[in-house]
Amino acid sequence: MCGKPFNTQGHIKVTTHTFSLRPVLLCTVALLALEGCKRQQSAPRTPPQAVGIVTMQPQPVSVHTSLPGRTDAFEIAQVRPQVTGVVLKRLFVEGSDVVAGQQLYQIDPARYKAVYDTARGQLAQAMALDATAKAKVRRYKKLVREHAVSQQDYDDAVAAEKQAQGQIQSAQGQVESAQVNLGYTKMYAPISGRIGRTLITVGALVTAEQTSNTAIITRLDPIYVDVNLPAITLLRLKRELAEGRIKRQANGEVPVVLTLEDGSPYEFKGHMALAEVNVDTTTSTVIVRAIMPNPQKLLLPGMYVHAQLDEGIDPNALLVPQEAVSRNTHGDPQVWIVQPDSTVALRQIKIGMAIDTNWLVTDGLKAGERVVVSGTQKITPGAKVSVLDSKPKTDTAPGAAAQPAQKGQ
Repeated sequence: MCGKPFNTQGHIKVTTHTFSLRPVLLCTVALLALEGCKRQQSAPRTPPQAVGIVTMQPQPVSVHTSLPGRTDAFEIAQVRPQVTGVVLKRLFVEGSDVVAGQQLYQIDPARYKAVYDTARGQLAQAMALDATAKAKVRRYKKLVREHAVSQQDYDDAVAAEKQAQGQIQSAQGQVESAQVNLGYTKMYAPISGRIGRTLITVGALVTAEQTSNTAIITRLDPIYVDVNLPAITLLRLKRELAEGRIKRQANGEVPVVLTLEDGSPYEFKGHMALAEVNVDTTTSTVIVRAIMPNPQKLLLPGMYVHAQLDEGIDPNALLVPQEAVSRNTHGDPQVWIVQPDSTVALRQIKIGMAIDTNWLVTDGLKAGERVVVSGTQKITPGAKVSVLDSKPKTDTAPGAAAQPAQKGQ
């Protein structure tokens, strides 16, 4: 048993040595940390995300509201006979323009001419009787003073004179009535405008009490345009006018521009004439009526048009590009804002009208704030960004058309 010590009793003696591992572990940790620092120092830093922005600047903007509407005639006259008779002539061309007072039809006047002549004869008789009664009164007036006739005879002569005067007035009324009916045999245009197709023919019998029309005259210049304006839009407009956010024109009129059904613009401008005082409970809209010039008779009653109402000028409007606005899960509009420390934050805003490619901001943004318009896909709240472009958003024409926002107003 070489190399193994023995004690005196012949047993093997085992010697134990203890080693400490703490220094080894500390050294290992230090080496790993040093290696990690070297790797961290050697790894390249990610640069800030580059974003394009616009700086909000107040600017005057002409605020418009575009709504569908229908044209309506300025005046309509239903031509009907006022006497009974047979139609002898039609004196107009269907579809032509007529003027007030122009004769349209001729009804057989023979019967009414006879009545008129009879009334004139009765008037002549009444006037003759009146002349005799007056002469008798003049004679009796002298004779009664001389007691040549009785007072009763004189009173009877005076009464006869008054009776003759009453007969004259009655006869004159009959003459005038007969003359009016004779005039009604000539049917005239009550207004100027375009007459439609005739609903009767020559030889037809018309009556004074008939409910059907013989023709219809429509005045086309000017012409009405009726638009259904949402009540909420009307409330917003009145509130902004009261707060001074929107200023009307000097003459107080609201200009109206039309777009025809085929998309072409209408060359003449009109103005708003009135707004109904009652709100339609089924649609929550108010009827707004505009008057449009129509010298070329291009607009006809019942046509579908788009009316653009000029609400006024917002002198301190803030416009944000539509590409900068996103929607959250609730559909509310929101934008990315670059803060003074070059970090970005997501902010909810309120928008009103769409003007060209921009939204009109009603709340949530202030002048001078920077809004991200490009590079939003790679940014997160609180991340550092670098600004590529910083110019005010002032490229919108004051006369641009405005449309209502879909949601988030």
